Amino acid sequence: MVWIGWILVIALFVIGMLGAVLPVLPGVLAIFAAFFVYGLFISFEPFGLWFWLIQSAIVLTVLIADYLIGAMGVKRFGGTRASVIGSTIGIIAGPFVIPAFGLIIGPFLGAVIGELLTGASPERAFKAGIGAVVGFFSSSAAKLLLQAVMIVLFFIWVW
Repeated sequence: MVWIGWILVIALFVIGMLGAVLPVLPGVLAIFAAFFVYGLFISFEPFGLWFWLIQSAIVLTVLIADYLIGAMGVKRFGGTRASVIGSTIGIIAGPFVIPAFGLIIGPFLGAVIGELLTGASPERAFKAGIGAVVGFFSSSAAKLLLQAVMIVLFFIWVW
């Protein structure tokens, strides 16, 4: 059972890290789930109150920052609420509509279309699209960093 537990934990860590970039995967929640899998298959003994408080705080930070950082990127480049909503839709739909490049083109087009629908100039819409891409990459970098911290803390606590 220990081997099965470790295989599932590692698989959830991989899914979680991929989820930092691919919005269709659960990301931080997969990493958090790995801790419970470890506990169920191996032991909850290494995890105390501080482990759960720190990890839960990181999960909340990632979930909140994911949206806020992307929105800040759009807003910083002059986008409005419409481009934030458009870029969010683009991030989700992009990989399905344009599999190879949807993660970049999706938020860009979503923000541009969102801005154009509100009557913004094409120039302003283009800038908002650039902001959406910058926000997406910034958000992904922050998620990768925080999720890596979660995994490192897990191994520190386990060993």
